[in-house]
Amino acid sequence: MDSLSAEDFSCPVCIEIFKDPVVLSCSHSVCKECLQQFWRTKDTQECPVCRRRSSRDDPPCNRVLKNVCESLLKERKEKGSSEFEELCSLHSEKLKLFCLEDKQPVCLVCRDSQKHVNHTFRPISEVVPSYKEELNTALKSLQEKLTHNEKMKGEFEKTVQHIKSQADHTEHQIKQQFEKLHQFLRDEEEATITALREEEEQKKQMMEEKLEKINSLISAVSYSIKDMEEMMKASDVCFLKKFPVSMERVQISSQPDPQTPSGALIDVPRYLGNLPFKVWKKMQNTVQNTPVILDPNTAHPLLILSDDLTSVSWSDNKQPVPDNPERFDIYRFVLGSEGFNSGTHCWDVEVKESLCWHLGVTTASNQRKGDDCFDTGLWSVQHGLADYFGFPVKQNLQRVRVDLDYDRGTVSFSDSVTNTRLHTYTTTFTDTVFPFFYSFAPLRILPFDSQ
Repeated sequence: MDSLSAEDFSCPVCIEIFKDPVVLSCSHSVCKECLQQFWRTKDTQECPVCRRRSSRDDPPCNRVLKNVCESLLKERKEKGSSEFEELCSLHSEKLKLFCLEDKQPVCLVCRDSQKHVNHTFRPISEVVPSYKEELNTALKSLQEKLTHNEKMKGEFEKTVQHIKSQADHTEHQIKQQFEKLHQFLRDEEEATITALREEEEQKKQMMEEKLEKINSLISAVSYSIKDMEEMMKASDVCFLKKFPVSMERVQISSQPDPQTPSGALIDVPRYLGNLPFKVWKKMQNTVQNTPVILDPNTAHPLLILSDDLTSVSWSDNKQPVPDNPERFDIYRFVLGSEGFNSGTHCWDVEVKESLCWHLGVTTASNQRKGDDCFDTGLWSVQHGLADYFGFPVKQNLQRVRVDLDYDRGTVSFSDSVTNTRLHTYTTTFTDTVFPFFYSFAPLRILPFDSQ
């Protein structure tokens, strides 16, 4: 077999080593699939080599040739050397050319074969540098992509941990808040039951006094009855002697009977009437409603929010938070948790502890990454910063009130202590707006009852 080339075992149609060869009546062999495709194309059962018509629709397999070809393919596969790879699998000739149409190396025999008619060829040494450059560019792109994906993987893992940390901390805060509510309800329950028991004791004591009096009266009447019954049995003279005294006792015993006093029973409606509503009303006096709640997912990493999400302060150390799309990364901002796209809204901000603060409203679509935040969609006042950060307020203030009228397109700022207007913006809102806050020192949003 070594003295024969691969061309001796090539199909005349596909020019490749035979696969499942069949032999025609003219003694020529062809791949079975190639023969069927040739016959379908020509619409005649003739030999692809000599054009002689085949006498059989289903030519027999050329088993000897099939075995030889399979052995040849197996031998080449087992060699697997770089030297063999540089040889044409069909013709065992050295691969020197590159077919631009088929994008594969070919030998000189392949170039002249029917399969590569009208194809363009270049020496392999000419095309390798350009393909290597193209592959190297693709490789760098993949390496950059891998580095980026590994970085994103790290960010995702941090985000997963942060989510768990958020959930655990939030659960702890929820339990604390509900424990306060539970304690309030327990205290209310105890106070209500205590009042009930005090009324019970007071009215029981009153009725026991009444009971003691009526017991004394019963004893007196019983004694009079017994005495009068004895008189009725006495002689006439004795009867007449005792009669005045007995009648006097009867008159004493005939005083008005004691009556059940009004309001002696427990005032049940006092305790059960609208009980949940009464407790709820009392609860309203103990809880606070803050008009704006801060969103920790938007806070710059150098900001720290209070547990109740109503105050913000500055930190020298970055918080271990993920760089999610909602978070500011350049400006030390934090947004309110609720956006507004209609109606009027008002909130007071305590700024007395800060020498440098900045607050107002911004659009939901405003940039949170980079330094383009102040380009558009920002209505604010500030103290202690450069003028381009917002309308400058020179005086030191205790509290600043923000009045937003979305429908009329106004944002007004005032000193809520003196009710002095600081500045008013007039615009036309087309996007949802969020309250925003910035401060070096603690800054607090006040509840409604403190405004």
